[in-house]
Amino acid sequence: MAEPKRQSATYADIEALPPHVVGEIAFGVLHTHPRPAPQHARASSRLGIVLGNPFDLGNGGPGGSVFLDEPELHLDEHIVVPDIAGWRRERLRDLPPTAFLETPPDWICEVLSPSTVRLDRTDKLAIYASFRVGHCWYVDPISRTLEVLALQNGKWLITATLKDADTVCAPPFEAHSFNLDVLWSLSPGAE
Repeated sequence: MAEPKRQSATYADIEALPPHVVGEIAFGVLHTHPRPAPQHARASSRLGIVLGNPFDLGNGGPGGSVFLDEPELHLDEHIVVPDIAGWRRERLRDLPPTAFLETPPDWICEVLSPSTVRLDRTDKLAIYASFRVGHCWYVDPISRTLEVLALQNGKWLITATLKDADTVCAPPFEAHSFNLDVLWSLSPGAE
């Protein structure tokens, strides 16, 4: 007996989700997960501050980037929501009037959690590669690690792995360094 044909998920499926659930569509499959836990949110927020100041605002750094937290990206039939995404300012001159963006970012960061790690490391990474996102960072607030990946010739290469309080000076943000433990600390002076 033939297996029944599965229908691809649509944006209406995402719109029907309760507000405390995040939905993404990768390769036609709807993936749902809860809002992030506080450790996850803290690491993401702190990374946005640490990179946003020098690279988005130009405070003590080169500027020239635009960062967004949890942007909804519509990349052809895929709808993905990285924890943080960054664009070179010349590629994203204006924010669209829609609730989503169609311009692929230059850099994304996924803060890993048990409910998203499998999707983040497989289907979403393949989608980012197909849209030529040049850099991907994986932050793991539980193991206190950072993996830095770069897309080269269509393949992801790990260019750095860092842990605990290591100094981060990694592509594409080598112009500014910071201590990794600033992402998990509650102290303002951890950097």
